[in-house]
Amino acid sequence: MEIEIQGIPQSLRPQYQTRLRTAKADLTRYKKTSKDLHTQHSRTDLLASPGRASTPTSDEPYGATSDRTRLLAGTAMLEDGTRRLQESQRVALETEDQGAEILVNLRAQREQIENARDTLRTADTAIDRASGTLRKMIRRMYQQRVVTAAIIVLLVLFIAIIIWEKLFR
Repeated sequence: MEIEIQGIPQSLRPQYQTRLRTAKADLTRYKKTSKDLHTQHSRTDLLASPGRASTPTSDEPYGATSDRTRLLAGTAMLEDGTRRLQESQRVALETEDQGAEILVNLRAQREQIENARDTLRTADTAIDRASGTLRKMIRRMYQQRVVTAAIIVLLVLFIAIIIWEKLFR
C-alpha cells in the first residue's frame, strides 16, 4: 500500500498516509490482542481439568487420568519437537558443509580462470611481437627485391651501353 501511495498525487497523499498509519496501528493492536487471547486460552486448556478431584487417591497417584494423559501428550510433543529440531540442525550443518565445499571449488575455479587469463595475455604479447617481426621481415624482403631489381636494371643498362659502344664506335 505504501508503494501505491507514492503513485497518488501530492494533494491526496497525506490523507491516505494517515489512513495507512491508523490501519497499521490497528493491525498491530489486533495481532497483540489475538496473541494474548491465544496464550490465555492455551494456559486455561493446560491448567483446566474437568472433574478433577481435589486430592489424588491411592488408585490415582498422579491425579486425574486426563491430567496424566495431557502430561504424556505434552511430553510426546516435546520429544517430537526436539527430534525435529535436531533433524533441522543436522540439515543446516550439512548445508553449511556443502556451501563451504562449493566456495572452495569456486575459489579453485577462479584461480584456474585467472591463470588461463594470464597465459592468454602472455600468448597475446608473444603473437604481437611475432607479428611485428614478420612485418619487418616482409618490409626488408621488398627492399631487397627493389635493390636487386635496381642492380639488374643497372647491369642490363651497362651491358647495353657496352654493346652499343662496341657496335657503333
